[in-house]
Amino acid sequence: MSATTSIPPALREWAQHIVGPVPSARNVSHDRPNSRVWELTYATGRAFVKLSPNPTSFGRETRALREVAPALQPGTIPLLRGADPYQRALLLSPVAGRPGTSLSLAPAGQRALHRQAGSWLRIFHGAESDLCVQDRRDAAAEITLARAGAAKHLERAGDLISPAQRRTVLRHATELGTVAALPVGYVHGDFQPRNWPLETDQGQAVFGSVDLERARPHAVAADVVPLVCGPWAGHPGLEEAFWTGYGRRLTGKEERVLRCLSALDAESAISWGVPHGDREIVKRGRATLARLEVQTA
Repeated sequence: MSATTSIPPALREWAQHIVGPVPSARNVSHDRPNSRVWELTYATGRAFVKLSPNPTSFGRETRALREVAPALQPGTIPLLRGADPYQRALLLSPVAGRPGTSLSLAPAGQRALHRQAGSWLRIFHGAESDLCVQDRRDAAAEITLARAGAAKHLERAGDLISPAQRRTVLRHATELGTVAALPVGYVHGDFQPRNWPLETDQGQAVFGSVDLERARPHAVAADVVPLVCGPWAGHPGLEEAFWTGYGRRLTGKEERVLRCLSALDAESAISWGVPHGDREIVKRGRATLARLEVQTA
């Protein structure tokens, strides 16, 4: 989305009913086709207005901010100031800090960041007893959906994925169907450093997290797939710091599921990233499949 795209008049009017006159609305959308976010400046502060890409994303983010966020330290997650289902619009308070991907942290600072991420995520996940019966059913269904998506992504990828990589994906998709009774919780869905604002101006580093449009009941191991496939690769100290903050390591079954979900994430990254010109996500996907091929050789 172009950074010069103006906020739609109806969206601005809706926001003004909540915060008052908005003299400035700056486009701060991510470099993705379905990202539509504006930073609003008004008499008493700032807010962000976001248009969800679809009804599912709107429902997930709205529910997470209403039901899960209150358990977290104030200021570490956006406050939902308004929600309009007709426009699929969310009005959100800002979370102080800069994204983890934009910080120049020394190795010790990186480990501290991942330790804080683990502590934050453990609270966000909550306990399985926090989920209703339907939530637990939905969490179990996510594994089935992941397996079903494997064939679709392979078909879309075509010859972008080699025969050996294809076998790796199919083997892990099959294995995913043999694992049952996993610990489940309310997952963030896109938990990675680009969504971790860190405030360092108050004498101590305060961790936060944003972008909850993929939050939903799921196996809790699913939330670390972006980390295993991204910043943890080749940096075991970051992973160790995260689990120290989280307070427990994954069980053997969860480790198996994590490997399987990582394989499916990798094929999805390649099949999406190549046609969209996202070299970084393609590189990550290929590196993940290469590691899994070595592990299972």
